[in-house]
Amino acid sequence: MDSKQLIVIGGGAAGFFCAVNAARLNPGLKIIVIEKTNKLLSKVKVSGGGRCNVTHACFDIAEMSRQYPRGNNFVKKAFHQFFTTDTVHWFEERGVKLKTEADGRMFPVSDSSQTIIDCLMREANRYGVEIMMKAEVESLKYNSNKFRLELAGGRYLDADLICIACGGYSKTEMFDWLRQTGHSIERPVPSLFTFNMPGHPIRELMGVAVEKVNIKIAGTSLVQEGPLLITHWGLSGPAVLRLSSWGAKELAEKNYEFTIYINWLAEAGYNESKLRETFIDFRVSSPSRKIVSTNFSKLPQRLWQFLLAQAGITGDMRFADFPKKMENLLIRNLVNYEMRVKGEEFVTAGGIRLPEIDPNTMMSKKLTNLYFAGEILDVDGITGGFNFQHAWTSGFIAGKNIAAS
Repeated sequence: MDSKQLIVIGGGAAGFFCAVNAARLNPGLKIIVIEKTNKLLSKVKVSGGGRCNVTHACFDIAEMSRQYPRGNNFVKKAFHQFFTTDTVHWFEERGVKLKTEADGRMFPVSDSSQTIIDCLMREANRYGVEIMMKAEVESLKYNSNKFRLELAGGRYLDADLICIACGGYSKTEMFDWLRQTGHSIERPVPSLFTFNMPGHPIRELMGVAVEKVNIKIAGTSLVQEGPLLITHWGLSGPAVLRLSSWGAKELAEKNYEFTIYINWLAEAGYNESKLRETFIDFRVSSPSRKIVSTNFSKLPQRLWQFLLAQAGITGDMRFADFPKKMENLLIRNLVNYEMRVKGEEFVTAGGIRLPEIDPNTMMSKKLTNLYFAGEILDVDGITGGFNFQHAWTSGFIAGKNIAAS
């Protein structure tokens, strides 16, 4: 009897995890991973600034699944089969130790994403997984229990089983070849994006990080606290990425143009009234003290100087002769700084509708032997290793069930 052939579409984290686990659990399967670009595991390579944020040190399924703005019930079911503990164990069994940082993110001890890439490539080689690059799928047809893939350039491949793990798509029409399988699509919108501020002077402070800010989006109930990083295009960091993730649909409707308010002093617990009282105390207790030298909240010095300059405060100004108008402006800059934003895509929300997939097997409810894994599904997590955990979980479950079938 001929061995069955599995084709995994997509050479990213979810696709590789499906392929290497299916190959290990069923050595009789012939497995091909096809990748449309000339790069494998490209998101693994760049994640976490090139260190690869493998997962998050959360070992409670209910708590972990709350970190997914879309798909939380789906991942909650899936996590019972392969969870963060399993991810840590899987990599450690293969010689890759992980470490946990203060914010819960988990990285390889080597601090290099190449360690994760090498581990997955070793597994693929060990189990004879074939890899085909520059192979873009143009159509997928199912006929008498067989799949036929048409690739760009007029090539064809046949398979008994398919796992689609091609990542998220940013435009609805890019899903057209998937609609041929009878599946419906949740419209894709960017999630996890940085806040782009064309022309804003704050961009000159690129590299400045603040440990804890509070950010609100005007006209919504969206608010987050956490670390913030100023970049050469605007704002990034966990607080911004989490806000963009929870607000993905709402911000798409605003066409990514909106106003934010930042409290730079969230860590010190300041609001407008508390800050006003502090300034009154300074006027009474230290009238001759220069405002410039009173960075009482320990903000990064460049940011403190920037916010003072934005309020028109010069180097020699003292609390005794601090005009009320300037004081009001500085208070607003410190605890309610207003900025206009235009968003920029990073991870996509949207994809194959979840009611059409069985979370216990990752198999399509519409077509037998068609599986899905990773970002192509309408699941997305906030920043911090959650999207990779979904990739490992869905890839593993798909691989295990394909091997058993």
